[in-house]
Amino acid sequence: MGLTVAPSNLWFLAWIALIPLWIALSKSTLTATLAGFLWGCGYHGLALFWITGIHPMTWMGVSWLNSLIIAIFCWLLITFWGAILVTIWSYILHYIITHNLLKLKLISPIFIKIFLGVTIWCLLEKIWSFSPLWWTSLSLTQSPYNLAILQLLKISGTTTITALILLINGLFAENIILIINNKQHFYKDKYNLIANAIIILTITHGIGYINYQIKISNNPLEVINIGIIQGNIPNEIKLYDTGLKTAIINYTNGYNDLAKQKVDVILTPETALPLFYDDIKNNSSFYQTIIKQKIPLWLGAFDQIKNNYTNSLFFIDKEGIVITKYDKIKLVPLGEYIPFSNILGNLIDRLSPLDAHLIAGKKNQILNTTLGKVIVGICYDSAFAENFRFQASKGGEFIITASNNAHYSDAMPFQHHAQDVMRAIETDRYMAKATNTGYSAIIDPHGNTKWISQLHQYQTHVGKIYRRNTKTLYVAKGDWLIILLTFLMMSYFFSHYFRGDRSNQ
Repeated sequence: MGLTVAPSNLWFLAWIALIPLWIALSKSTLTATLAGFLWGCGYHGLALFWITGIHPMTWMGVSWLNSLIIAIFCWLLITFWGAILVTIWSYILHYIITHNLLKLKLISPIFIKIFLGVTIWCLLEKIWSFSPLWWTSLSLTQSPYNLAILQLLKISGTTTITALILLINGLFAENIILIINNKQHFYKDKYNLIANAIIILTITHGIGYINYQIKISNNPLEVINIGIIQGNIPNEIKLYDTGLKTAIINYTNGYNDLAKQKVDVILTPETALPLFYDDIKNNSSFYQTIIKQKIPLWLGAFDQIKNNYTNSLFFIDKEGIVITKYDKIKLVPLGEYIPFSNILGNLIDRLSPLDAHLIAGKKNQILNTTLGKVIVGICYDSAFAENFRFQASKGGEFIITASNNAHYSDAMPFQHHAQDVMRAIETDRYMAKATNTGYSAIIDPHGNTKWISQLHQYQTHVGKIYRRNTKTLYVAKGDWLIILLTFLMMSYFFSHYFRGDRSNQ
């Protein structure tokens, strides 16, 4: 399963990759639980191996050895956190199977098992998405390549895709188990469950493809000509004088070039200028360029709040006045703050001189600009769909994201792009994204990448996005599918409990 995520184009393997784990659920408790843990390590460990790209951090004053230790520790931590999810799922489902909890009149135990497997996994993913360490939903395996199935994100977000992947794998696996145990005589057709899986897979992809083929209705009156600057300031110099001077030169030149093309607004990456905004306004030649050219700008910088500061994206109008700003909500664990600091803080402090001074922005931010209501995300925010859904439900008309992925290996920027593709589809919105070293891009509401930059190159681009006011079922109702599945699961367990209670009387 770890091979299915971007930048690999092996998304189709996700529809069979769970079969060995599913088969192991009927074995001993140790086998089932260990299989879950190892499968989780394989998936999350491979998918998130890009985190090791933070090594070496010698440019930050961290010794080579300590840098290696930090990188390995980060990788093992996020791998273990993901593996716990799969381990819990395996243990719970194994317990249900071995404790005879799959009985219900008129419904085959196989279908109850598959239903519970789908529901429990989706519920665990939902719980994990509230944690600070979240990236690798099973739905990510289909992005950005399988755009047909990704259209179903509009129904109930990532739960829709995750549930389908579990369902198909479960049907395949249960048919294989029947064949192995020579119990295929229970069904008229030896391959009945496999046939059902193929039919469901075909129908869902067909529905998605039909929706994908529907022409996007763009109102010419709602067009925004947006200029994007990819500054390409390597992290090795970004926070030092050399990097700051290079950033001011690159963003000034980019701003001037785009201003000549009469764009409506210009977008810069996360912390394009790693300074407090007041310092930029009072001491930077870049601010004078804004006053001169009079083109609105989204500027990535810091904002000081008492003794702390936020990672922010400022919307500056043509007069150089900050109309509004967005503060990054989801800070990067271990990079921008220390999760579980009571436990891990002392260890990290011994290994690294880094300090975590950032504070998270408030949830449920609503941004009104001269260009309309905007849905905004900064970097790690892209992994958390609810933030985008909420802003869309409150009238957000298009999406912008600003990021800096220069810390990691080259696999990470494309996975980040895959996350952004899903956010655009879920909300049925155009997205413009600026990233320090790539990938910057423009994405349409069907998830098509209309333009994408090169990695590690300074680039500017002018593209068109459109304001939209549609509401998908997911935007309007949220993740209703997980609520429905959980309700049905609890109803099943309650009915099973009361039936068992009566039978004991």
